[in-house]
Amino acid sequence: MVEREQGDKINMLMFKSLLISLLLVFCGRHTVAEKKTKHHSKSTYIIHMDKFNMPSSFNDHLLWYDSSLKSVSDSAEMLYTYQHVAHGFSTRLTSQEAELLSKQPGILSVIPEVRYDLHTTRTPEFLGLGKAITFSLTSGKQSDVVVGVLDTGVWPELKSFDDKGLGPVPNSWKGECERGKNFNPSNCNKKLIGARFFAKGYEAAFGPINESTESKSPRDDDGHGTHTSTTAAGSVVAGASLFGFANGTARGMATQARVATYKVCWLGGCFSSDIAAGIDKAIADGVNILSMSIGGGLTDYYRDTIAIGTFAATAHGILVSTSAGNGGPSQASLSNVAPWLTTVGAGTIDRDFPAYVTLGNGKSYTGVSLYNGKLPPKTPIPIVYAGNVSGDSEGSQCSKGSLIAAKVAGKIVICDRGGNPRVEKGLVVKSAGGIGMILANNEDYGEELIADSYLLPALALGQKSSNEIKKYVFSSPNPTAKLLFGGTQLGVQPSPVVAAFSSRGPNLLTPKVLKPDLIAPGVNILAGWTGAVGPTGMTEDTRHVEFNIISGTSMSCPHVSGLAALLKGTHPEWSPAAIRSALMTTSYRTYKNGQTLKDVDNGLPATPFDFGAGHVDPVAAFDPGLVYDATVDDYLSFFCALKYSSYQIKLVARRDFTCSKSKKYRVEDLNYPSFAVPFNTAFGVKGGSQKPTTVQYTRTLTNVGAPATYTVSVTQSPSVKIVVQPQTLSFRELNEKKSYTVTFTSSSKPSGTTSFAYLEWSDGKHKVSSPIAFSWT
Repeated sequence: MVEREQGDKINMLMFKSLLISLLLVFCGRHTVAEKKTKHHSKSTYIIHMDKFNMPSSFNDHLLWYDSSLKSVSDSAEMLYTYQHVAHGFSTRLTSQEAELLSKQPGILSVIPEVRYDLHTTRTPEFLGLGKAITFSLTSGKQSDVVVGVLDTGVWPELKSFDDKGLGPVPNSWKGECERGKNFNPSNCNKKLIGARFFAKGYEAAFGPINESTESKSPRDDDGHGTHTSTTAAGSVVAGASLFGFANGTARGMATQARVATYKVCWLGGCFSSDIAAGIDKAIADGVNILSMSIGGGLTDYYRDTIAIGTFAATAHGILVSTSAGNGGPSQASLSNVAPWLTTVGAGTIDRDFPAYVTLGNGKSYTGVSLYNGKLPPKTPIPIVYAGNVSGDSEGSQCSKGSLIAAKVAGKIVICDRGGNPRVEKGLVVKSAGGIGMILANNEDYGEELIADSYLLPALALGQKSSNEIKKYVFSSPNPTAKLLFGGTQLGVQPSPVVAAFSSRGPNLLTPKVLKPDLIAPGVNILAGWTGAVGPTGMTEDTRHVEFNIISGTSMSCPHVSGLAALLKGTHPEWSPAAIRSALMTTSYRTYKNGQTLKDVDNGLPATPFDFGAGHVDPVAAFDPGLVYDATVDDYLSFFCALKYSSYQIKLVARRDFTCSKSKKYRVEDLNYPSFAVPFNTAFGVKGGSQKPTTVQYTRTLTNVGAPATYTVSVTQSPSVKIVVQPQTLSFRELNEKKSYTVTFTSSSKPSGTTSFAYLEWSDGKHKVSSPIAFSWT
């Protein structure tokens, strides 16, 4: 799970160039089949069938599926059959059987199993969502909205799932609460209205669930799923905190919305056959919003189970919110880039948990910590660098068993970040007799600070402070330090800033679609937690809490999921694309002083490759004025623009569709709320001279407000001339549509150059803003 060690990016140095990023993103994703065939004869595959061309000799699709499978294997059984995300099933086959099956009539594809990773008391106020505003905007319709969460399950006993004040479950709901170990239907109520689990793919890869450590049921033994679901739609809970940190009233983004959880992730990972089954059931059950803090590498949409499954969800009117990934600050580190997904990056909020170290030379430095145990002595304590008190070549990172107890006992130890979990480093220091730890960032992590619930006095420091403290330790004959912990601090500025771990663009799979779409709170977020493990998730941590503070794009994703539920409750007629557009075009990209949002990694202004359209502003999103809408037909045209064959389109869309030979399809015409404009430096060169390159994009706006006339304004890039036609759009009625074109003209620039601009339509009340990202390759 990425959040267990957010930002501890072991492969950070491998992402220093766009080319290497490309190789890693496309080649670093291993299927379970590739991993397992060395030791096992069979692996899991997802089989896509051409349902609409079933042989006439069969009158039932399941019989046809079974017959096709039995034609290559007498022993293979279907793990799942899929109704919505695909027409087909998953099963275990040898590589030879899989190859034979792929050649059978009616088989569209045989895709190997893929393992994916799992990528509050303050955030509602930070987002401007006071209690009165939330209820006045939704007018009671919020309780008709069901937020489905694909994750590690749920801890149903939490107060965050209290159903007090909620009416009957919506009649449209078709789901259920499944029985399993430590879970039964009575654990659900009018708030938590559904809970299912999917383990067949996981068990096919690793064998039976170890029920001594994990519940084979919807129950959450990890914490991640409970945290994301309560962030999205948790009920109001007074007096929430983690050991007194972040004390206040906790509530999810959509407090009146219903929650349905689909446990598709286990302690050993998330497998595509289980994910597909979870999405399939969520569609059938009737969810309105799907929250998925899960991601992996990039591949063509017709080969990606998440892309295929979420396309089906979108076609059923379900908005799917996904995490961008925790591969930042490296460029091109995104996952979940399909244009029908709402891809969410992470930013900070105006709350911090400061901790301080004062050196023997009198200098003090500020870090962060959630330590609340016995305080260290107020007198100066000897301080050492782990690399100098270890017999291990990786000892500077305080790996298990690396420290020499005689050199550590009674001292504060500086441990370099990376290699192993942050909190584990503290346990290593503690077991060696140390009484405190400083987690030191290096250039891979910069000034990114993540607060942790350490099991000994400890804090994390940014790279600059870490370097200064190391200089002191290396130069002083008797270095000492004192640690002090400052509790909770509000009003921290500037905020938000883009989190260093938040994955960045450009979008390598489809460069003409800008991702991420936007950012939301994802650093040090308080939300519900499992009762199965302590706040660190480590077996040595025997503390039990109802709320925990963790970070990652896994935390920012459910914020947007919950906000989408609020919008759906207010505008039930809006499509997933309209909701995404409202959230994007009303996002903000500057502070109140007019300066651009910053990147915590380098302190410089962030760009649309970092934050997409900007930071979500839910109050503005309720009345966006205009939206960029899109339908399934628009995505089919998008596939044609990508030169997908009818066969490839059928794999994603589950329908027969042939691109018209008389129509010109262009990715530039996908009706997206943002613009990504890649220029090829090889174009425009003729006879040794540089000729300007001109490209044109088209967009269509739909009026969702009162009649009004909108005028366009553009912040020009110094590298590109931008012309919009027409410059005014007059809307006389609700849902009226108007189109415009944007022409971009650029001279050649060096490869690797980027530039940015913004396009905004305004009627004097509404501002419908779109980022424009230029890149030269």
